[in-house]
Amino acid sequence: MVTHQQTPIRIGVLGTHSTGKTTLLKRIQMELRGHGLTVARTGRLAKRAAAIGLPKMQHHTAASTEWIITQGIADDIAAAAQGADVVLVDRASFDALAYYHAALEDRGEHAHRLERERLRLLASTQAPKYDLLLATVLDPDVPVDPSHDYDHRYRLLVDRHVHGLLAEDGIPHQRVTSDHESQARAIERALQLCLQEAAV
Repeated sequence: MVTHQQTPIRIGVLGTHSTGKTTLLKRIQMELRGHGLTVARTGRLAKRAAAIGLPKMQHHTAASTEWIITQGIADDIAAAAQGADVVLVDRASFDALAYYHAALEDRGEHAHRLERERLRLLASTQAPKYDLLLATVLDPDVPVDPSHDYDHRYRLLVDRHVHGLLAEDGIPHQRVTSDHESQARAIERALQLCLQEAAV
């Protein structure tokens, strides 16, 4: 017997570390659940990669990047299979690619052209699946939790690569700054999108 599941609404977020991605998704999740929608959320990819011995941050490799992208795809499929109305994707596919490109630049290295193209193609296969893509913007004036030992230069590189990749590929997205109004607009847009779809 073949069953047909309704495709959930997918909202992805990406951006450099400590720019409020997870907090933003938690706020969207709370609003959606408050309106009676079922929500699944993916995430913790970098921590899970590190737990199996893959490098992260400035040490990203083609292998760690590929694992994060493909694991993110698998998590997305698994969340959708649970029948949620909305899937919130913490670290959309281009996020891993931006981290990798930033790591290469930080180390002064260059990946083989075919390897870069292969990873970019893998990430780009997911772009059409997002109904809304939110890209956080680094505000260097916002202090970082002192318990996080972040390399400021690397954070800037990731931010530049995130927005550069989105612009180069013409991927529709909404920029989200640390400003309260910008955050509120992103949450409102997500809410309107999901409620409109739920009403159809």
